[in-house]
Amino acid sequence: MDALYTAAATANGREGRAVSSDGQLDLPLAMPPALGGNGKGTNPEQLFAAGYAACFASAMAAVGREMKVDTKDASVTAEVSIGKDGDGFGLAVIMRVELPDSLAGETGRKLVEATHAYCPYSKATRGNIDVELVIE
Repeated sequence: MDALYTAAATANGREGRAVSSDGQLDLPLAMPPALGGNGKGTNPEQLFAAGYAACFASAMAAVGREMKVDTKDASVTAEVSIGKDGDGFGLAVIMRVELPDSLAGETGRKLVEATHAYCPYSKATRGNIDVELVIE
């Protein structure tokens, strides 16, 4: 791969801070209450969900342009779950894609499937994380 951009961030665990090298991201980190924490900060699952949703939405706009369909009223919500997986932990994702009525049916399904094939986050997770696509 020929990198066009590289992001860098430093964190010191789930109870600390995450800071990007350019300072644009500077967040307190905390375990969510469901995992025994106080929830007074963001967590890696939220950060991953935000990144994946944004990337998928941008990928859908690019795929939509290729398919000659308007995606401006579409939105994407990524639900990232963490749970026990053998001796450690694993992730699972549900991508909820809300499409306008104009993209209902087969056109919308093809758009979402093509986006999942194109999106860099989807490529990175393929075969590693279960990703369920839900069209709403």
